[in-house]
Amino acid sequence: MVNTSKLFPLFGLCPFPTQSSTMNAQTRNPHSKTRKKPSSYGASRRSALKKTFTQEQVTFTAPLSPDPLVAIIGGGISGLLCASFLEQRGVRSTVFDTGVHGLGGRLGTRVVDRNSLVFDHAAQFFTVNDSRFAELVHDWIDKGLVSEWKGPIGELQSGGNFVPFPSSPPRYIATHGMRSLADSLLAQARMVNVVRPCWVSKLEPFNGMWHLSENGKPCGQFDAIVIAHNGKCANRLLMTSGLPLIAKQMKRLELSSIWALLAAFEDPLPFWDATEVPFEGAFVRGVDSLSWMANNTKKLQNSHNGGPHCWTFLSTAAYGKQNKVPQENIPAATASRVTAEMLESVEAALGLSKGSLPKPSYTRLQLWGAALPTNTPRIPCIFDPFGRAGICGDWLLGSNIESAVLSGIALANHIADYFQSTGADPAEFAVGLNQEFQPLEGHDIGQFPGLRSDDKIDEAQLYELAK
Repeated sequence: MVNTSKLFPLFGLCPFPTQSSTMNAQTRNPHSKTRKKPSSYGASRRSALKKTFTQEQVTFTAPLSPDPLVAIIGGGISGLLCASFLEQRGVRSTVFDTGVHGLGGRLGTRVVDRNSLVFDHAAQFFTVNDSRFAELVHDWIDKGLVSEWKGPIGELQSGGNFVPFPSSPPRYIATHGMRSLADSLLAQARMVNVVRPCWVSKLEPFNGMWHLSENGKPCGQFDAIVIAHNGKCANRLLMTSGLPLIAKQMKRLELSSIWALLAAFEDPLPFWDATEVPFEGAFVRGVDSLSWMANNTKKLQNSHNGGPHCWTFLSTAAYGKQNKVPQENIPAATASRVTAEMLESVEAALGLSKGSLPKPSYTRLQLWGAALPTNTPRIPCIFDPFGRAGICGDWLLGSNIESAVLSGIALANHIADYFQSTGADPAEFAVGLNQEFQPLEGHDIGQFPGLRSDDKIDEAQLYELAK
């Protein structure tokens, strides 16, 4: 089993508002009716930010319940691992996720036509650098959830020059698509409840508890909350929650946008020398709109004679920014243009003449509007002990599955330690509330620690145990 010892340093201690200046979390009733102020039509984003950062700090003074319950908002792998490790520490939790088809967030797999077409359309694979993560991955392998991706992966220069990466370090994938791993993580859990699809729209403190609701419908009462997602929805949720320090850190996060084009071809894709494409996955260089391409059919080893061959093409972050639209409502004209431009980029990357790429039998376009972080505080988690609220996610350490997992584990252990710290000063458990952010570099689709010899994580620096 994975070592459940603490995986975090106590970074970013900061002073909290005094009791007299904080919101009284014991008397604020989430169900009371208050007179709403007239809306200010056309209010600027700056005024919204000011409202976020000047809201009064929630300070819970009531003792924790004997059997505390944690709400985890977001069912990506970071939130799921947080729930799993809370259970290992004897703490109950409820995971709220918006997924209609399954859990996982960016562990996304789309299945079309009763399994004949399968696409990993977000996270593509992962590497292992941290010893704690390695223990967990070995357990997943033993259970048949994960396997090594042994097909050729490398770098593809515009014009069709492919250079394979060495086979070490190993690359790992979920055996039946990335989402299958997410859906399996809590299969044996007894102290975790999963609620989906559910879009938590409001957090309200009252009588020492957090009250959650979805568009006015109560979702339960909780001793502590975990925000395990990010982007505009998380910012909106935190805007009036009474957690200005948490909201400030979340608001500082910058995210890229990336288009994902899923395309099925009846025959293998041709290469510039008229042979079949010599790789299963490639980071694309020298093409403005394309950063990655992968053959899901061969990757997942369900290829059969005659196809179809299911490919995932991911755009660059720059192209995503230039062509960003509301991801919930992509205009048909934009979808048609982006699809055509990305397929033309595939031709260029493979060294094919324009118009020679076979016409796909199936396409689907998706915009990940909050795809990847471009900055990071480089800490495992953030926690506000007075508001009993924390944040976990890949962006806190980097931009990959390993970072997401380690962040979820770190926050779970931190919350469990906090619950067990009867009589201790709550301020001792403040983590990351003033931590500065740094620019984050790496591939457009994410970083892969250990993929190259200079991409090592210093475990001692990131996970030095607090004394």
